[in-house]
Amino acid sequence: MTAATQLQPKPVTALSHDDARRLALRAQGLLGSPDRRGGVRGVLRHLGSVQLDTISVLARSHELVPYARLGAVGRSAVEAAYWDDTRSFEYWSHAACILPIEEWPLFAFRRRAYRARTTWHHDLPRAAYDAVLAQLTAEGPLTATELGGAKNGGPWWDWSEAKIAVERALMLGEVVCTERRGWKRVYDLAERAVPEPLRADDLGDTECVRRLVAQAGAAMGVATRADLADYHRLRGEQVDSVLADSGLLPVQVEGWSKPAWADPAALAAPPRGRHRTTLLSPFDSLIWDRPRTERIFGFTHRLEAYVPRPKRIHGYFAMPLLAGGQLVGRVDPAREGTTLVARQVSVADRKAVRPMARALYEAAGWVGCDTVRLMRCDDPALATALRAELTAIGG
Repeated sequence: MTAATQLQPKPVTALSHDDARRLALRAQGLLGSPDRRGGVRGVLRHLGSVQLDTISVLARSHELVPYARLGAVGRSAVEAAYWDDTRSFEYWSHAACILPIEEWPLFAFRRRAYRARTTWHHDLPRAAYDAVLAQLTAEGPLTATELGGAKNGGPWWDWSEAKIAVERALMLGEVVCTERRGWKRVYDLAERAVPEPLRADDLGDTECVRRLVAQAGAAMGVATRADLADYHRLRGEQVDSVLADSGLLPVQVEGWSKPAWADPAALAAPPRGRHRTTLLSPFDSLIWDRPRTERIFGFTHRLEAYVPRPKRIHGYFAMPLLAGGQLVGRVDPAREGTTLVARQVSVADRKAVRPMARALYEAAGWVGCDTVRLMRCDDPALATALRAELTAIGG
């Protein structure tokens, strides 16, 4: 018997597979009326973590996440909502993520773990570390380039001493990434960037983890132990240690082989409302955990950007299509001038054709394109239907 099983008391609620799916969609802001008053900041606070990634096809992933929930929010407004007035910071959560500034105290356990390390991948003289902190103190927020250069001139991982120093200071919590400028991190001293009431690392490790598990449970609606651990990349035993005090309620989900826990607020109000029809970033928190995506949606998906071209099945940056509360297709998009090019499309059936066409044109308009061109669809018959729908919408 596993530790997670031992922790699991008798389930208080039995959920159907569809119940769990709807709870997950609503918790992620993709079922029901979007919180337009809260806007992008509201999406970030609700999700607790928005993953960053270097790939930009239609837009970068951190832009695609609020777009999927709110619709065509201005892209400059998305960046401003994240970074203006130090409302958020970048740190290691599920991966490199934008996090609400209110979560700064919750990552004290991770900062302490880094401070306790005795070995690092890069050697670093103490004088180089102190020099970076002194420069930030004197000059204010700076990129690694402005601190003296990010690289030594070798491979991409051949960092300069300044880059090594500022990244280590970021991990330790002495420095904060307060924005991205031209995709470069902008660093500032934590004592300047983080509001004083949030800055003291006075939460113990257990309390940090407890709050992160509760936050992940609320952001997912219903989740297994592995789901909860993956959201902020905790260890399973860390989740085990706080589950009983997390406020999450044990549930039994039809078809799930593992115990699960649900957010009590999610259980208290059955999910209702309109399903969002949209394209999702592969790094969207609804689907970033592949086993969970398969369990909830019966949809197998992986990012193929780093797969050799001949071995790709669905394309470089295939974006799943969410429609009617299901994942019903995917598209590998590109942009050529003012044309959104659907390089490769697959849809589950004829019913998914119109949602795909609508989603493509909505995304096109958002990124400043006025036409959509289909290059390839896996099913020739559905390709004909999709081209007809695109023509009907585009005129």
